[in-house]
Amino acid sequence: MPLSKPSAAIPKGWPSDVTYLQSSLFSQKLDADKARQLTLLKSNLPPGVQTWKSSAPHSNVRITRVVDVSHPAHGQHALCAAQHLPPGTFILPYLGYVHDQTDMDEASDYDLSLDRELGIGADASKMGNEARFINDYRGVSTTANAEFLDIFADVGSGKVEKQVGVFVLSAGKSGRRIKGIGRGEEILVSYGKGFWSERQPTRE
Repeated sequence: MPLSKPSAAIPKGWPSDVTYLQSSLFSQKLDADKARQLTLLKSNLPPGVQTWKSSAPHSNVRITRVVDVSHPAHGQHALCAAQHLPPGTFILPYLGYVHDQTDMDEASDYDLSLDRELGIGADASKMGNEARFINDYRGVSTTANAEFLDIFADVGSGKVEKQVGVFVLSAGKSGRRIKGIGRGEEILVSYGKGFWSERQPTRE
């Protein structure tokens, strides 16, 4: 079962109570067969399937403190572009604690689905990388400028791992974002309506 160790190098602004990861950390409780389905031999991928590789800490982004009182995440953090990111650019992977439904933190706001059929997610509440600081666009902008997409990440030794990557929206998906994300601009995604509906207060 693939495991990773916390990185010695951490990005500026990283909180001391969260472990920084350069690669996914698999739960020891994760079924071995499920874990194997997430990690494949690169040679077994169908022809033409693209793989992605990144190095951490990620120099193309920076963690910033939100000081704007009108921002929904005021007093917390955001992730901004450290350089111009053209449309369609792969920014970074979303890393965290890889688990199934038997080892799930129901209270986590950082749990992203990796494989719905297998019931596997990556939870960045206690460990992860810079992607955990990406905010939802609602209350900040009229639309998202980035999105989550499934990827095959090159993890070395001839292997790839199923992960979720963060990409700049392509020009075809958002005409007003044809220039991509500018340096210093906040990276924003859509968490989806389901995320917010689950967090609406219940009426008695």
